Amino acid sequence: MRLTFEPNLSYQQEAIRAVADLFEGQTYGESDYQYDLNEIGALDLIGGVGNRLVLDEMQMLVNLQKVQKRNDIAVSESLDGMHFSIEMETGTGKTYVYLRTIYELNRKYGFKKFVIVVPSVPIREGVLKNLQITHEHFQTLYDNVPIRYYVYDRNKISQLRSFATGNNIEVLVINIDSFAKDENVINKPNDKLNGQEPIKFIQSVRPIVVVDEPQNMESEKRIAAITNLNPLCTLRYSATHRNRYNLVYDLNPVKAYDLGLVKQIEVDSVLEENAMNGASVTLESIMAVKTRITAKVTIDVNGKDGVKKKTVIVHPGDDLYKLSNERELYRNGYIVEEIDAANGCLTFSNSLSLSQGERRHDFNEAILKFQIRRTIEEHLRKEQKFNKLGIKVLSLFFIDRVANYRSYDGQGNSVKGKFAVWFEEIYNELMAMPVYCELNKFPIEKIHNGYFSQDKKGHLKDTSGETQADDNTYNLIMKDKEALLDMANPLRFIFSHTALREGWDNPNVFQICTLNETRSEMKKRQEIGRGLRLAVDQNGIRCYERNVNRLTVIANESYVDFAKALQNELKEDCGVDFSGRIKPKSDRVSVKYRKGFEADPRFLEIWEKLKTKTSYRVNYDTDALVEQAGREVENMPEITAPTIRSIKTALVLHDKGVDAEYTGNKQAPITSDYLIPDVWKYIQSRTKLTRSTIMRILTRSGRLDDLAVNPQLFMDMVVDKIKRVLQNMMIDGIEYHKIGGSEYEMRLFEEQELEIYQNDYTFRVGKPNKTIYEEFVPLDSNVEWQFAKDCETNDEQINFYFKLPSWFKIPTPIGSYNPDWAVVFEDDKRIYFVAETKNTGTHEVDLDKLHPSEKQKILCGKAHFRQFEDLEYKIVGSVNEL
Repeated sequence: MRLTFEPNLSYQQEAIRAVADLFEGQTYGESDYQYDLNEIGALDLIGGVGNRLVLDEMQMLVNLQKVQKRNDIAVSESLDGMHFSIEMETGTGKTYVYLRTIYELNRKYGFKKFVIVVPSVPIREGVLKNLQITHEHFQTLYDNVPIRYYVYDRNKISQLRSFATGNNIEVLVINIDSFAKDENVINKPNDKLNGQEPIKFIQSVRPIVVVDEPQNMESEKRIAAITNLNPLCTLRYSATHRNRYNLVYDLNPVKAYDLGLVKQIEVDSVLEENAMNGASVTLESIMAVKTRITAKVTIDVNGKDGVKKKTVIVHPGDDLYKLSNERELYRNGYIVEEIDAANGCLTFSNSLSLSQGERRHDFNEAILKFQIRRTIEEHLRKEQKFNKLGIKVLSLFFIDRVANYRSYDGQGNSVKGKFAVWFEEIYNELMAMPVYCELNKFPIEKIHNGYFSQDKKGHLKDTSGETQADDNTYNLIMKDKEALLDMANPLRFIFSHTALREGWDNPNVFQICTLNETRSEMKKRQEIGRGLRLAVDQNGIRCYERNVNRLTVIANESYVDFAKALQNELKEDCGVDFSGRIKPKSDRVSVKYRKGFEADPRFLEIWEKLKTKTSYRVNYDTDALVEQAGREVENMPEITAPTIRSIKTALVLHDKGVDAEYTGNKQAPITSDYLIPDVWKYIQSRTKLTRSTIMRILTRSGRLDDLAVNPQLFMDMVVDKIKRVLQNMMIDGIEYHKIGGSEYEMRLFEEQELEIYQNDYTFRVGKPNKTIYEEFVPLDSNVEWQFAKDCETNDEQINFYFKLPSWFKIPTPIGSYNPDWAVVFEDDKRIYFVAETKNTGTHEVDLDKLHPSEKQKILCGKAHFRQFEDLEYKIVGSVNEL
């Protein structure tokens, strides 16, 4: 299968536009330069092509401030260097965004040279994979513009000559460790390049440098290395910036979650209760000083009110029997024999050895087995629901010891570790149950596998995630990413080492289970990040149903502890609070329809009136378009020419260091001639209007002379104004027509099973005979909750009501529209309403106070329902307004 990419996701377009608009005023023809490479002191190349920026820092600051205001970001008072930060939550398409930004910067301004700097092997492999799978998509969007991309290889150093001389979009992907040290091949003279240092080929073209995960490249040496690339600017993309230089776009975890751009997170906690019948010991830490060594351990202690957990400090020779107030389970063999600070372990007289962070309990294995069981059960339940939607379900197990999944006997033969044995036992047990037997389509040895690094003999081994041995593992799992999504591929359960922390994820990971015998050092964000992406179906199309997109974390800790840890990480990493957005699985309920509702005559009466689908066409008056768009273009802000600014600064040396004193600046316009582009073609390709209509608009505006002042800025501003006017006129002139024989199908009520988390807006039905629901109505706001409440209690006038399901969508030019309510009203006569509930803080709903897109969709809703007889469409704040 192949992944399908959506070109019109608004949040991604906003991120791309945020960067593109930083260069507003840059002219296309002056964005690259060619240089003669036979000059004295120049590189020995032929036909070098580089990037050039004609905007000065003052203009860049003005552009930055405009972008920040538009994106509701604190406005910078000064330019913090030529570094620009874009914050996007894991799973929202960060790599797609910066790759498309490269195409956009080339299209708008002609920039051609780009370097993508990554901090690690898995991220490098992820970028390469994305370049491959998005290539056809971007070629379609950008008229097959030529592009070449390379992954830096010190054994193919001559590729850098091609990078510098190529006249296409040239993209170089390079790991920071490949050029951050003086001894790196790229920094030493090379005979293959006529004695030049290879890095000079990059420096010569002034590349735009994209820094992926810059928080991993903030050391002094790495900052200097990126600066040494001589970038035109750096674009910094991350979900967890340490420094937000010139922030231009911010899609933090809370925003991404609220907008439904990532999966919902739920925690399935696996904890022992009243399990004080075994000897429990956890080695928390080891403290070593010159004169002594101690360890901090947590044990069960006899207390006045029963057995309680307590953390105590132990020395060699201490007896846990005494420290536990003579708890019998510690009587034999729990004398501290050795504390080894070098290896981070503690040994007791019974030969029990604990590593730092490790917990031993008589019930350890039972807990781990139960985690596996809960993961398989959750997986199978989701398979039953999602298979018919064409969505494959994957589960990911993180383990800290490879031997627990795969080990080797004395002859070197592979044998199953205990996790693999337990998995197969539990899976076979569940498959024997009638409820799951239909899912039993593949041999059990094919449905699970491990991704681990190997030694020279091919044996799987534990690694840190940063070694050369990990490269093949990352490469394999990245190449298998699409294959794993294919329903015909039997692999469904993936075991991997906890070292797999970043660089790999899969949109169809629905369960993550951490089977650690030692305390996991993995951050919660790293853990859930492997499964945050929205799911895709067998056609590679992303699914937006919240009921589908739910990531279940099977954890051997409480929901409260998990949520608290995640909140603290988000506050620390992103400065946001995630409280209330992580759900305990027990709060999840099914939304069930009342049995027999489909035969209720009141339901059938209103359903028959609104079930027909429509299509639309748009009519607008060209003369009115010319007049309105011409007036908007006429009133555009002044078009300013690019300028050169000289800023003079005096350096002042004193005992505290070096300071700078600003002494003055000078500004002058750029006087070189502009190459005027094909204005009509440019505007036509973006507005779809005829050339004659565009000519009439520009003539009406009286602003054609501005084209010579700054062609690119003028064209982009004109396109923006025309699009805004055109969209409003399309909505005003929209006409809907019923599609004969095409209806919203009633079977979807049952097929689209809905599960929700109860919250303050969930309405519990008291009178199911008045609606289609058995117990719960899923709602999103207080105004909706009050409307449902009033519908239920108003027996005199409200005969029947229900919330229109999410699949009841009306097409509009700006996306689908899902109306709120269907109501059967009876007073002097029976009236059938479709009601949209809004609260604008006014006596009656004021559409002008709504977001423009909300207002436009409601206007489309009005036009749609005009085609339906005996059906009233109303925008109300309460039932009373009906």
